[in-house]
Amino acid sequence: MPRPPYKCFEIKPEQSAQAAKRWVPNAFMGFSLAVHVLALMAVFWMPECSRWLLTAVALNQLVLILAGLWPKCRLLGPNWTCLPSAAAARREVSITIDDGPDPEVTPAVLDLLDQFDAKASFFCIAEKARQYPELCREIVSRGHSIENHSRYHRLDFAFNGYRGLAREIAEAQDILTRVSGSRPLFFRAPFGIRNPFLEPVLSILGLRLASWTRRGFDTRETRPDRVKQRLLRGLKAGDILLVHDGNAASTPEGKPVILPVLQGVLEAIQKANLHSVNLRTARA
Repeated sequence: MPRPPYKCFEIKPEQSAQAAKRWVPNAFMGFSLAVHVLALMAVFWMPECSRWLLTAVALNQLVLILAGLWPKCRLLGPNWTCLPSAAAARREVSITIDDGPDPEVTPAVLDLLDQFDAKASFFCIAEKARQYPELCREIVSRGHSIENHSRYHRLDFAFNGYRGLAREIAEAQDILTRVSGSRPLFFRAPFGIRNPFLEPVLSILGLRLASWTRRGFDTRETRPDRVKQRLLRGLKAGDILLVHDGNAASTPEGKPVILPVLQGVLEAIQKANLHSVNLRTARA
């Protein structure tokens, strides 16, 4: 894997409350890099070993692909699948809301959160945020955070190389910062699918990858009870829950499924004496 051209995407320290840093590979990624370098060397200097090393490269590539397809996997780098232990000790959970903002659904979601004095993190698609800047500012003014969910949320996101990912995510950072007045600190990959170049990009942009503890599949499930069951099964402090205000499925009555689901989830959180906070509060 080529070394990323970091200086092409440097950001100024004052632009982010979370410092950019040079990417340091974890043990698995270090091993993967070593396998690729050794295989390349063997082709020229140890051809008798190249067959075995090329087989190792193929197997390693398969593991990398599977790791990228598993949203909760940490082989490719750090990944928040639950809140830090300090947040769990404070009995905090986090509701994360993807694919918005939506001018019809998001205001109703904000009102529901206010009813329960709950805070959430909205992973916004930058191009949608650009269309509704006042709604983004309303999200922030009510105590929630806006985080980065890419600029376009395309199906081929994970097929990008380093430069493609850096451009997509950096442009989203700039758009979301301008429209909301707050620079994102977290990133969630579209559909949860990643590749090995993502973590180097997030490092230099000062972002942390966040996935979830459980999701409700509310973009395709029309029955609120089914969605709530998935989200609330084993609910405990430290959980990160995923629902959608954009691309939300509708109930048989035509209501966005997130609304009855969120009502039930917030009631369950309150009953369990838990507190819903945004991800930025949880990292403090």
